[in-house]
Formats: sequence, C-alpha cells, structure tokens
Amino acid sequence: MHELRATMLGRAVGMLVMLVCPALSFAQSYPSKPMRFIAGFPAGGPSDIVTRALAKRMAEMMGQPVVVENRSGAGGHIAAEALVRSAPDGYTMLLAGSFVTIGPSLNPKLPYDPVKDLAPIGLVALNQYVLVTHPAVPAKNVKELVRLAKNHPGKLNYGSSGVGAPPHLATELFKTMAQINAVHVPYKGATPALADLVGGHLDFYIGGISGVLPQVKSGKVRALGVTGNKRSSQLPDVPTIAQAGLPGYEVVTWFGVVAPAATPKDVIGKLNGIITKVVEEPEMKSYLIAQGLEPATSTPERFGQLIRSEIPKFAKIVKAAGIKPE
Repeated sequence: MHELRATMLGRAVGMLVMLVCPALSFAQSYPSKPMRFIAGFPAGGPSDIVTRALAKRMAEMMGQPVVVENRSGAGGHIAAEALVRSAPDGYTMLLAGSFVTIGPSLNPKLPYDPVKDLAPIGLVALNQYVLVTHPAVPAKNVKELVRLAKNHPGKLNYGSSGVGAPPHLATELFKTMAQINAVHVPYKGATPALADLVGGHLDFYIGGISGVLPQVKSGKVRALGVTGNKRSSQLPDVPTIAQAGLPGYEVVTWFGVVAPAATPKDVIGKLNGIITKVVEEPEMKSYLIAQGLEPATSTPERFGQLIRSEIPKFAKIVKAAGIKPE
C-alpha cells in the first residue's frame, strides 16, 4: 500500500514538474526575440518621446531590440486596441496614459475594457498641469480668478487641447468645484490653444507644464496654480490650486506600461523590474523631469488599483460637465 502511494505521489510530482518546467523555461529565456513597444500618439509628441527613451534602455538591459511602433489616432485608443489584439506573450507593450481611464466615459463603444483587457506592468511618470491666464486678466491668483468669474458669469473664456482631453477635464473640475461659469473654446491640440492665450483671445487655460513653461518665464502668461497635490520642481514658486484657494482640487495623469491581459505573471514581474530600474536611473529621471513629468514607479498591483480608481473619478467629471459620449 505504501509502495502504491509512493508511486502515485511520484507520478503526480512528475506531472507537476512537466507542467511547470515549460513556464520556468520560458521565463528564464525571456526575452528571446525582438519586442514591440506601441506608442499611441504621433512621433515627436510626449508619448512618443518617452516610449523611445524607455525602449532604448530596455533593449540595452534585455539584450533584445525593442521596436517602437506609432499607432496614432482616436486619442490613443487605436494603439490600445492594437495591443489587446496582440498575443499575450510579453513581446508587445503599450505606453498607456489616462486616456484609457477617460475613454469609457466618452465612448461607450470603446473596443476594449481597460480593466479586463489590459495587464498593468508599471508606472513610468506622473503628469500635472498648470492653470495660466493672460497677463491682462485682472487676477493674480486663483481666488481672484474665481472671484472675477463669479462677478462676470459666462463672460470669461478658456481654451483646451480638445474635448475630453485631460486638461479639459481638469478645467471642468476646476469650474465645478469653484462654482463658476465660463465659455469653453476647444482646439485641435495644445499649441493653437496656447497661441490664442498668448495673443489675448483666451482668458485662462490649463495645459502641460513643459509646453507652457517658456511662456511663463517670458511673462507672456501668468501661472496661478498647478493641478497636483504638490508643487512642480519646474515651477517651485507656483502653489497648487488646492493651496491657492480651492481645497481638495487635484488632477494628476500618468504614463505607464501595459501588456495584453493573460500575459504570464512571471513575465509581467520581469518587465516591471526592468522598467523600475530604467525609471530610477539618474539619467532617465532627469530626462523625464525635463519633459515636465515626475518619475514614478509602482508594482503591477498598485498600478492596476490606480487604473480602476480613475475610471469612476473621470466619469464623475464628465457627467458633471455635461460632456456627451461620442
């Protein structure tokens, strides 16, 4: 009887080893071929720049080429759809952003589910924005801008880089919390919006720090507050909007790397370790800061929690602003 049990136990262990060994072998040999890193926006933009910087260092660390593929369009969602249609083998990644958590509120027909179809790997950077006004606007701080808008309801206007873009939602949250009424002027991108602000055609605007910084330094626009929960290293003298008069206000977006759902956990773990090492390198930190970003890392689990928590947060902003789904 004991011999029979021993034989059965031996067979069971043998079968388990046979099942586990291929996975162990794959993890140990991974990566064994070139990898694809998808960027959801055109070449030369922030997403593309960060993707290429990461790809270069990851390739050097892993000993395999990491090819950047730009799949721009639909605010990043074409790239996300391309990712989820890829094999979950660890050889295709996407530099995602808050567009994947905003998307469900703006497009009920989104061809993927950011929670079910994406496997979070790790954060790369956080991104906050800055509230600026034209110098002719008689408001030198957040409280004065709110007071001005309340005294002249519907008279002030503000620009955005596009309907539903993170800076637009940041402005809508600002309006809701401040209880002000102002006219939205959407643009196709940040560059024309900022140009019209500098030209005096807009009263205020929330945009990316790196794009606005030269205009702030030259005095062509006035910075009133940043949207995060702490000051920006690039604008150390500018308070947060919460500090400047709107307690509880905070909008921070992110860049992070994701893979298709069902990608093996050991591969996700290996990629997370590599990405964390890359982001924590002094050269990469300096590079990201120069792009107006705050270097950040996380475990896959915490990154997943961030994605899940952002979806209802942005849905609430979209609903309060009355932005209609596409």
